[in-house]
Amino acid sequence: MQSLIAKRCSLSRPVPRTNRTSFAPRAQASANETQTLKQVVLNVTPLTPENIKPFGQIVTTSDDGKLFDKEDAQLVLDQGTPRFYIMKLPARGLRFHRITYHGKCTQCLGSLTPGHPWYVALAAPTLSLDRWPKPEDIRVFKIPFGCFVKFEVGTWHAGPLFGAPGTGIDFYNLELADTNVVDHNTHDYRRDNGLEFVVLDEELAA
Repeated sequence: MQSLIAKRCSLSRPVPRTNRTSFAPRAQASANETQTLKQVVLNVTPLTPENIKPFGQIVTTSDDGKLFDKEDAQLVLDQGTPRFYIMKLPARGLRFHRITYHGKCTQCLGSLTPGHPWYVALAAPTLSLDRWPKPEDIRVFKIPFGCFVKFEVGTWHAGPLFGAPGTGIDFYNLELADTNVVDHNTHDYRRDNGLEFVVLDEELAA
């Protein structure tokens, strides 16, 4: 399966309230937060079925007429109305400070724009905002055009991340109709931990 992917798909505490009249101290606190923000570098993990298995699946093309099996996306969409749509995302660069999970469904993402790979940061499900991923638990994968990734129920994810020129990349997205309304559980590392993450792709740095 790994060689198949290589062939076909050559192959991210509540803040105490402050007195609204204390403008100077609040501005000073904001400046201090910027100065103490720590950057954590995340290297890209090779994209293989084994490496991505704790978080989901990578799915590529198959011959017409092939019967359903474990290599197909194993979907959980029975807690609502499935929503399959195309979204246009602007280039956001290769850094992030928020990570999200959906606890009621799997999610599938793939690019419709040829020639522009994208990145996604993933961490294993915990199904609790009180148990957000530690930096060492996060893996970043580079997703080529021609493949899509399926997140397991509860998989923490940040992305799609990309820095391609132009107005953006089109993605197809499969989740539930109300996922972004009632099942969008997010941890903010910048706010709660003074951290942000930077993706390092050694292929780009070479």
